[in-house]
Amino acid sequence: MRIIVAVTGASGINYALALLEELKHQKIEVHLIISEWASVVLKKETNKKINDLKKLAHKTYSNTNLAASISSSSFLVDGMIIIPSSIKTISEIVHAHTNTLITRCADNMLKIKKPLVIGLRETPLSGPTLENLWELSLYGAIIFPLSPAFYHNPKKISDLEAFITGKALDLLGIKNNTFNRWETK
Repeated sequence: MRIIVAVTGASGINYALALLEELKHQKIEVHLIISEWASVVLKKETNKKINDLKKLAHKTYSNTNLAASISSSSFLVDGMIIIPSSIKTISEIVHAHTNTLITRCADNMLKIKKPLVIGLRETPLSGPTLENLWELSLYGAIIFPLSPAFYHNPKKISDLEAFITGKALDLLGIKNNTFNRWETK
């Protein structure tokens, strides 16, 4: 399996790290795009370096590299996730502004009807943002608010990250056991 993972400058970069670690553990081929602002957020929210992200991918691309092989809809890929996704990135995708590698790849996913998962980590949401999310869902994107559940009785932050990782993998069609699923007694 081959997945594109894009990391933008929205808060919540630990979700991207947890997902990338699980994808590497499962030996999924990952093509990683890191936006300019993602490196700023990485430094602010973690003690990790950009190379720590890069080590979790098979190949890493600059968001300005529109000549990258993944920028073409002929690049064979099983899906894409943007985690976390900024509102700016969402707006660019919905309006087909393909001036970055992230938005170009996202537009390709919509064109070729492959899963495009938008891991939204913003709150609250404005009317224009809600409208953009609604439009993206009409175009086939999966809107994935990065809101962890609590029915599995999380004990630490990594439990919440594991829940989001598992749900993201579910949406990409990747089997996993990263969290306890809902069960009634």
